[in-house]
Formats: sequence, structure tokens, C-alpha cells
Amino acid sequence: MHDKASGQLLIIGGGEDKQGDCQVLQKFIELSGGCDARIAVITTATEYPQEVGDEYKALFSAIGASSVGVLYIKDREAANDLQQIQEIENATGIFFTGGDQLRLTSILGGSKIEAAIRSGFVKGAVIAGTSAGASVMSDTMIVGGDSSDTPKKSSLSMAHGMSLLNGVVIDQHFAQRGRINRLLAAVSQNPNVLGIGIDEDTAIVVSPDGRCEVTGSQTVTIVDGKNIVHSNISESKRHDPLAITNVTLHILPSGFGFNLKRRLPFICRT
Repeated sequence: MHDKASGQLLIIGGGEDKQGDCQVLQKFIELSGGCDARIAVITTATEYPQEVGDEYKALFSAIGASSVGVLYIKDREAANDLQQIQEIENATGIFFTGGDQLRLTSILGGSKIEAAIRSGFVKGAVIAGTSAGASVMSDTMIVGGDSSDTPKKSSLSMAHGMSLLNGVVIDQHFAQRGRINRLLAAVSQNPNVLGIGIDEDTAIVVSPDGRCEVTGSQTVTIVDGKNIVHSNISESKRHDPLAITNVTLHILPSGFGFNLKRRLPFICRT
């Protein structure tokens, strides 16, 4: 986790249930204060901010949040707007919608809005993100790549994220889009970084102590390359197949968790 943060992260693999029991979204409201939750929805990543903003505002209001504000931050000027900043400062929960993670980082990076988000996180606000909003949580994020091929250097492209969670790289829509090759390629480049693949309608709740718990209907995949014995990543060409041996893999459904500091899975207490 961010060393000084006292807030929690809710990192969602996209495609969360919005019509049934809304387990993942319910978890966000619960963590943010339940009926006292004050939610700020950031639609920067999406090409359809009005439609997406209206949808989440209705959902979070129906679930029981005290107030829901939608922030339409479309450019750098808006990312430094005082009124938008006040919305963030008053929020107990901040929610990044899906879309394009590069839009989030290029518009918010270094802005007063980003500073307000970090300040809120340090003070205890819950930061949630779905799909692209999940990818930006880490210090290095996957921004694209072929999901249909064997693991290769060319199977992904990466960029700097928002660094709310250090020492990991996150991929979303994981099982549904067959993205194991992307995560393996990412981890092979830096085996000290944990790869976290999150399925749709599934999330991890990350606490300040580095423990994360799985919630939702599918699974979370953890790729740990710390004990890799052999890798050809440094000498291979972009389109050569990767050789990686002794990778540790964990598949975790709801009811399980993972200690990011100790690199160990655990069963959640009921």
C-alpha cells in the first residue's frame, strides 16, 4: 500500500453486477460509510461520461449512499477546478469508472484533483475503480496488448499508473478475456512485482496493512515471480515466446485473501 494511507482500495475487474444483488457495489458503499457514505464518481476514463455518471449515481443512491456527486473532468483545466476539488475533499468514497486508463492518468496526473484524491486516501477515504479504473491503482499499469497469443514481450504495453498500490501490476476482465499471457509477461519483466488478475464482477479490498480480500462472484489470480529460476525476457526478441520457470500461481475466490507483504494467501475469517 501507499505507506501513509489509512484508506482502503476496492479494485474491481469490470463487469460488476448492476441489476441483481450488486454485491461488489454494495461493498463499496459499506466501506465508504453505509447510509452516511458521500460518493464522488469520476467519469474521466469513459467516452460516455453523462450516461455512465447517471447510471452510477442512480445505483449508489439506490444502494443507500447519503449523497452521490458526479465529476465530469474532461481536461486538465477541469482537473484543477476548485468546485471539483471540494467534491473530492468531502467524499468518503471515490469511484473511478471504466474506459481508457491513459485518459485518467494523462488528465489527472499532477493535477489538484489528483492531490485531493491522494490526500483523501491518506485520511481514510475509500478509493474504488472498475476496469480501467482498476488498472490505474498500481504504480505501473497495463494499457494494452494481445490477449490471444502466447506470452511474449510484444503481448503488452505499459505506462505509469497512479501509485495508490505499490509493488503490483493489475489486469482486469481477466479470465473473460484470457489475459494470463499479459500478466505473465509483465511479471517476467520485474519478478519482484506481484501480478493481480481480477475477473469480472469480482474485486479485492486492500487494507492499509497490505492484506486484500476477494469479494464477488468469480476469482482473482495472483502471479508471483519472485522465485523464478529461469527467464529469457532480457535476451528474447519482441515476438519470441517467453520462457519462465518456477512461477507461483494462486487462484482465489470470495472467502479467500492474500497478504501482499508476506506474499501468502489466507482464508478469510467468517
